[in-house]
Amino acid sequence: MSHGSVAEQTADLEAIKSLAAQVAEERYAPLAAQWDAERTPVPLEERQFLGSLGLLGIALPEEYGGSAAPISHALTVIEQFAYHCRPAAFQIFEANTGPAQVVARLGTPEQKERFLPGIIAGDITMAVAISEPDAGSAATDLTTRATVDGQTVRVNGNKRWISNGSEADVYLVYARMSDVPGAKGIGAVLVEADRPGVSFGAREKLMGFRGIPSADIYFDDVEVPAENIVVRPGGFRQLFTTFSIERLGNTTMSLALGQRALDLTIKYVQEREQFGKPLIEFQAVQMTVADMALQVEAARLLLERAASAVVTCDDLPDPLQVSLAKCTANEMAKRVTDLAMQLHGGNGYTEEFGLERMHRDAHGWALAGGTPTMQRTRIVSELLGRSFDQRR
Repeated sequence: MSHGSVAEQTADLEAIKSLAAQVAEERYAPLAAQWDAERTPVPLEERQFLGSLGLLGIALPEEYGGSAAPISHALTVIEQFAYHCRPAAFQIFEANTGPAQVVARLGTPEQKERFLPGIIAGDITMAVAISEPDAGSAATDLTTRATVDGQTVRVNGNKRWISNGSEADVYLVYARMSDVPGAKGIGAVLVEADRPGVSFGAREKLMGFRGIPSADIYFDDVEVPAENIVVRPGGFRQLFTTFSIERLGNTTMSLALGQRALDLTIKYVQEREQFGKPLIEFQAVQMTVADMALQVEAARLLLERAASAVVTCDDLPDPLQVSLAKCTANEMAKRVTDLAMQLHGGNGYTEEFGLERMHRDAHGWALAGGTPTMQRTRIVSELLGRSFDQRR
């Protein structure tokens, strides 16, 4: 993938968008309903297939097998896949906008060499482990500990709501690494799933996200080498700013759901007749479709603005722009998929049309990576340049 002129980059993007749309529609759209119904994780060979197409390393460094393209290229591909099949899109999301980005930007050369080639090839996956039973939105309340003892780190604790939990090969674990309270004592360490002392709870039976496993992780005196430390205490802000890239991926998932629901609705209301005329002839339907389009387009523009800052593998997005985009897209996807179901009437309530699955997934993406309520708090914090203590 060339990174010369704007014209070359635009040509690159159109080519990769076209490839992604074709693969997603032909190979993964037919599997989407089945993976949802059976709660099937994406098979390893499918992930490796995506890796062979270069889709798992679009925004990762070239020296490890990636393309080092702007994050917007990865988001374009994620959208094409999420439009047809969220579990397949999740593989591209996790590799390009997930914890691999933290390793690529904040990790040591040795960590990059050890993990990134495998992620880019689809041989291994990495998941992020932040939330705990008593620390969800209040992430800085986490109690999982990573105690450094010479050349060894001992990890103890329990993580919850881990997307790809029990399925991923390695976890980027946010943990308390010093006795300093709050964010200042938190760092991050890589823990491989096959280390002695790592175990998993039963897979969650979620409303949506059904082809994306989620499970508790238990760390019982797990020992990893000190070279697995990615960020030491005091680097929490750095960690969370990098996590903004994952929020861009999340925003894209929501955008794809809204766009798909809108497209299906536009087609349906022109074909479906009631009272002797197509639904679109009714003014109430026109107003609803217009509202859907307004919300989808607003989310798209906010996402494009937030992503435009991340051109090279060193750039980080503006947290304010990310929170504006994520909050807007998350709420849009819930609302637009709901309106699509209503305009489809009884058909919208069947599994056959796929809208109920999209609505279920929309709620999941709004919860993941920081809820709309938390994004609103972030927005005000960034606008005012001050933080708010929710504990007082």
